Amino acid sequence: MEIIIADNQDITYAGLKHILSEMGWKRSMRVANRRELMAELLVNSNALVIIDYSLFDFPDIEMLLIANSRFENVRWLLIGDEFSNDILNRLIVNERDFGAIYKNAPKSEIITALESSLNGKRYVSQDSLEAIISIKRPKDNEEFSPLTPTEREILILIAQGRTSKEIADTRYSSVNTIVTHRKNIFRKIKVNNVYEATRYALRIGLISPSEYYI
Repeated sequence: MEIIIADNQDITYAGLKHILSEMGWKRSMRVANRRELMAELLVNSNALVIIDYSLFDFPDIEMLLIANSRFENVRWLLIGDEFSNDILNRLIVNERDFGAIYKNAPKSEIITALESSLNGKRYVSQDSLEAIISIKRPKDNEEFSPLTPTEREILILIAQGRTSKEIADTRYSSVNTIVTHRKNIFRKIKVNNVYEATRYALRIGLISPSEYYI
């Protein structure tokens, strides 16, 4: 896998190159602008792009999403001093190919983020997850209203990765009962799968970031 660093800060580039070298990754390159990045991805479509979106010349998030859809095998690790609400909502919550870590993270966490990304897994820092929750948490539990207390409890178990049978065993219910609850929950909160249901549970504070496996 090719590693492409898209960051215009020399100190960040030097730091990342040093860490990658310590990890045994000698192959990394730096691009100066969007045109260079696109040209490089045409040659290396299976790459990890480490990018500071705020310092690079993508005019808006839509252009970054277009690049992501064009190069389906590319992984993106966003790095930054801070992430805007728009980035957190559009890229971290809604897109599977974008990870995120703050530049002031400990070296050990940066290594973990790089290792995860290089192994095809998305890494989102704890700080980013907490920022998402602080943005999305509803006032006065307004988003709890569609669900009954029982449905909330079952949603928590779904978000924790439990199967319908495991939930049935935990609640001393039949599998058919849990399947019915599951269908009702998904219908009420307008989601189609477990991943979306888990995002919803995280967003409204039903589970903590430590319980959210991305």
